This record gives sequence, C-alpha cells and structure tokens, in this order.
Amino acid sequence: MTVLAVLTVAVWLYLLFGHGRFWQAGPVLPVSYPAATPPVAVVVPARDEAPTIDATLRSLLAQDYAGSLRVIMVDDNSTDGTGDLARAIADPRLTIVRGADRPAGWSGKLWAVSQGVATAGDADLVLLTDADIVHDPAHVSSLVARIERDNLDMVSEMVRLACDSWAERALVPAFVFFFQLLYPFTWVNDGLKSTAAAAGGTILIRRRALQRIGGIETVRGALIDDVALASAVKKGGRIWLGHSSLARSVRPYPSAADIWRMIARTAYVQLRYSPILLLAAIAGMALVWLMPPAMALFGHGTVFWCGAAGWAMLAGSYLPTLQRFGRSPLWAAVLPPIAVFYMAATIGSAANHYLGRGVAWKGRAYQGAGQ
Repeated sequence: MTVLAVLTVAVWLYLLFGHGRFWQAGPVLPVSYPAATPPVAVVVPARDEAPTIDATLRSLLAQDYAGSLRVIMVDDNSTDGTGDLARAIADPRLTIVRGADRPAGWSGKLWAVSQGVATAGDADLVLLTDADIVHDPAHVSSLVARIERDNLDMVSEMVRLACDSWAERALVPAFVFFFQLLYPFTWVNDGLKSTAAAAGGTILIRRRALQRIGGIETVRGALIDDVALASAVKKGGRIWLGHSSLARSVRPYPSAADIWRMIARTAYVQLRYSPILLLAAIAGMALVWLMPPAMALFGHGTVFWCGAAGWAMLAGSYLPTLQRFGRSPLWAAVLPPIAVFYMAATIGSAANHYLGRGVAWKGRAYQGAGQ
C-alpha cells in the first residue's frame, strides 16, 4: 500500500507540473478587432433546435464585424419547426439550406456542416458553430483578429456552458476540467506537440486549410468531430484552442441524467471501443481521483500523508476551473465523487456499445466509428 500511495503522489506531481498546465484558467480570447477583415461565412447545422435557433442566428447577424459576413443555417431534417423559425428572420445575409438525406458513412452533423461549407462558396474564413450558441457582438471580430495576427489555420474556443441547475453546478465545470486534462490547451497550441483538439461550439477555419485536408469529407464519419478536424488541420498547420468570454451555450442540462447521456454518447468512442483502454482508463481514474481521499480517510502513517497530499493537489488543481464558473471553492473537495459519476458514465457508454445501443443523438443511432 505504501508503494501505491507514493505512486499516487508522484502521478499528481507530474500532472501539476508536467502535464501542460492543464488546470490553468486560460488562455482566454480577448476582445480585439482585426486590421484585415476577410469575408466570413458562418455555418450553423441545426436539427430540432427550435428553442435556441432564433437567439443564435440573431446574435450572429448582430456581429460588429467590418468585413463581409453571411450566415448559413442547414436545416438537418428538423421536425420541430426550426427551419420556419429561421426563415422568419428577414435578413438578406441569412441563407437557409434544406439538408439532403445523409449518405452512408457520414455523421449527421458533419453532413450538415459539409452542405453549409459548400454553400459558403469562396469565403476566406468559415466559422462553424452550434445552434445553441449565443455570440457577443465582438465575437467574430475577435476570432478573426486571433487567426490573422498569428497566421493560424484554425481557432477554436470552449464556450461558456450553462451552469444554472443543481446538476450543472455539480457536474459541468468538471466536464471542462476533464477535457483540459485530456487535451492540455498549451500542448494543443504548441506547434511542436502532436496534441490536437477543438471545441465544436466555435471553430474558425481557413478555407485553404479545409482544402488542404480534403474538406469536411476527411472526417465525415467522426463522432468526436471537433477533435478529428483539429487533428487533421494540425498535421500541416497551426491551431489555437482557448476559453471564450464572448460566446455561451444556452442548451440546458437540468438533470444528472441529461449530463450522463451527454458523456455516455462519446466516452467509449474516445477510447476507440477498446476494452483494454477502458480497463486502463478505469484503473487510472481510480488511482488519480479515488485513492487520495481513500488513503486520507482510512490510511495511517505514510499512506495517510500521501493520501492527504494527493487530495490537496487534486482539489487545488480544480480551483481555477471553479473560479471561472463562479462556483464555490468547496466543490473542489468533492471532486472525487464527481469523478466517480464520470467513470460510471464511461462504463455505461461501453455497456451501450456492447448491448447494441451504439451512440444515439438527435434521433440517430451510430453503431461504430464511421457509421
């Protein structure tokens, strides 16, 4: 047990000081305005998004951007009147595309995105955003300023997520925290490292970068499409990922069951449907998140002190995320049981796969990658 206790502390020392400062609160995209204002086409795939689509589209049409800006919403066979709500917005800069039937091998979202990109024509920059994201008027200008200033191929942001219900307050900050653990933003933004990731709520990409990788078709079957797209772009270009203070998601997750489904949708996809990786992930999460409090509560001597140190380090690493969400620092102490929830949802994701339920989203089911 002493060896395991020392190993736990060693792992946490590595995570804090050698894992890309994953715990930090930044980087955050600042408000700025570009010297050059190339044409921007915004592509919004939408399937049954009636509660949010009006606010999303109006926020995009209200952008304070000096260059040419057009918004393309692809109505992906909605049944709740999403398309009608969008067409009711009388603005010549808004184009509504009625989505064609999805071909085999494409995910629904990426097929909709592909149709929107095709409609965008020769716009120099394409902004991919979700139908539940509301944008500050300075958002597009700030994104363009970053991509132009640093001559990047892609800029992406983790938008502010809803954190109003009890379930959201308990679980949503941890979602962002664990995402940063998987993909430290400093490593993503380092051209010398292979780590690549993006957040699908906001992705500004150069058309030439899309053409270089073979278009959206290159990642057509990816169920974790933002990370797949970032990986393809970074192989021959430069990308940037940060946090947004200029865009927020208005999609609510009122219950823990809603957040469970969000996690379980792609958790086993992330592990490449591998039972070996699943077991390794469970063992690793138990070592990192569960062993420290267990040793602190039930251990003695060296085991106790190692457990207390590990618990202090894991709680401390969570504080910047809690501060960004405006949550009490007391949540840091209960990160281990929150991690148990994420572990259970990951196991549930694997169970869904082996029970033949696959990945279900927006009324569509996918049994495996590329389907």
